[in-house]
Amino acid sequence: MPHHGRSRQGMTDPVHKSRVTSFDVAEKAGVNQSTVSRALKGDPAITEKTRTRIQLVAQQLGYRVDDRAARLRGGKTGTIAVIVIARSGVDFTEINPFHYNLLGSVCAAAAARGYQALVSFQSEPESYYSDYIESRQADSLIILGTSTNDAAWQFHRPLLDRNDVSSWGSPFGDHRRIASDNLTGGRLAAERLLQGGYHDLVFIGGVDDRQTQFRDRYTGFCNALANVGKSAGTPVDAAGSTRVEQGRNAVDDLIASGRTFDGLFCCCDAMALGALQALAKAEIRVPEQVGVIGFDGLTSGAHASPPLTTIEPDFKLAGTMLVDAALAGDGTNTDGRIPVHIVERASVS
Repeated sequence: MPHHGRSRQGMTDPVHKSRVTSFDVAEKAGVNQSTVSRALKGDPAITEKTRTRIQLVAQQLGYRVDDRAARLRGGKTGTIAVIVIARSGVDFTEINPFHYNLLGSVCAAAAARGYQALVSFQSEPESYYSDYIESRQADSLIILGTSTNDAAWQFHRPLLDRNDVSSWGSPFGDHRRIASDNLTGGRLAAERLLQGGYHDLVFIGGVDDRQTQFRDRYTGFCNALANVGKSAGTPVDAAGSTRVEQGRNAVDDLIASGRTFDGLFCCCDAMALGALQALAKAEIRVPEQVGVIGFDGLTSGAHASPPLTTIEPDFKLAGTMLVDAALAGDGTNTDGRIPVHIVERASVS
């Protein structure tokens, strides 16, 4: 049971114990404070005997180097701020799992560079904030998330041309950014469906100006079909409160339209999961009658019925490139494409 304001006999009450400083270590070790600082930072000019004595005293006193204070004195915080833009009106637990995957990769890449990550989820105007660098909370900033939250992206738009900021998912096409190789992904999806013996292929998803990544996937899809004398036709999109619902509604509309199809490339995995639900409801067998491919590489696709074949970006590299671009400080490598590959499951023959 925790103790509040009480101390055991012979022990100092931690509430009243003053914080140990490098000056305390210096006094007990018989050296000056600058020697303590240099020794604990690994300065080779400090002899091993002196360093060992200082380390032993620091351990006895319970002294820990305040890395953050040291970094701040040097003009650095050792922190990267990450803004995750979510859809307005959506609970943060319902954020697209793709963005959580990407966030995890960013945090891992930051840690590998010796940085902490300060994460902020933003969806409503009252939560918008971007002055992490100016307020010395962070050295750099990464912005990622859904392209559909226009207000959030407009708020952060002035940051996107800065050399200490990198981004993923922006709806704007006039700045450098990191993104999946969406053109190649669309091509791979078309080629895989054709290889599986499907011929009447349809793209599921919106390709408006905000959905630049979806539009690029559709373009790659169309180009691959044009190379073999085929056409993808008009994309099929539908409204819905979630991507899953949008995919389900789009396939319902496609079936009701009477348009023939035997292969679907869905612009994202969430819409593909909705498409699978709609096909199952209509008693259309996958992959026997219709092949389905998604894009994102979500783990949830592995548990679909049938398990979803998908196009997956290299998440680890994506996190590394976002962190490297934000820390470069000179605009280097702030425009890059992440390679993608097919994850074979069971929704395509």
